[in-house]
Amino acid sequence: MAGDPNDGAALQRYAATTFTSLDNFRDVGGAATIDGRHVRSRRLFRSDTLTKLSADDADAFERLGIRTVIDLRRPTEVEEFGRIADAVDRRYINISPQHRLWDGTPYDEIAGPSRFLADRYHELTHEGATDIGEVIATLAEATIEPTLVHCFAGKDRTGVVIALTLAIVGVGVDAIADDYALSNDWAERFIGHDHLARHWIFAPREAMTVFLAELVDAYGSVEGYLATAGVGPKEFGALRDNLLV
Repeated sequence: MAGDPNDGAALQRYAATTFTSLDNFRDVGGAATIDGRHVRSRRLFRSDTLTKLSADDADAFERLGIRTVIDLRRPTEVEEFGRIADAVDRRYINISPQHRLWDGTPYDEIAGPSRFLADRYHELTHEGATDIGEVIATLAEATIEPTLVHCFAGKDRTGVVIALTLAIVGVGVDAIADDYALSNDWAERFIGHDHLARHWIFAPREAMTVFLAELVDAYGSVEGYLATAGVGPKEFGALRDNLLV
């Protein structure tokens, strides 16, 4: 990840920094838009919870120059597990999209995990629309880059926010689903944990493609959905200006 983040030579699709203490961290930079542009490297990052960041990884994390951390976890999660420590020139924002808890949600074995997850993402975007709009508006602020978005696993809440952001700047559905599915690397580490249902932890590409297709069917476009969340052309333009090269 060395080099000028605006230099085309530095664009590496799904470039990631290896942290021993984080399981689902990556740079979203390098994803191609349908009109041939790319998401800038070292501009937008995604991760699982940063509370696991070890002292050994702290220096490498600081060298990324992240200036804003957007934590999507519920306040109760933050209270229970803590958050990343304050640092000079870095702000921390907790914006928790409201949505019903998954505990006790029936799982249809015939429909499978993709349908289960897509339905949960629809609940998230419907019930947490105002909060998601706030997250997207925050990402659109030109002064906050580079930015990191995280939740607990970095797969579902983070996955939806990143997917919507990439869609707005013109990244195609297939590339968005590719990025989402990289969270399977995280899931593999948690197979067999008794408290994690198998259909919760994986990130099948189809879950994201189905979710996005149905969102577009319902609202006409991702922009149409975000308009209901209070986000409009000003923010869409700022995101493209901030994130694309």
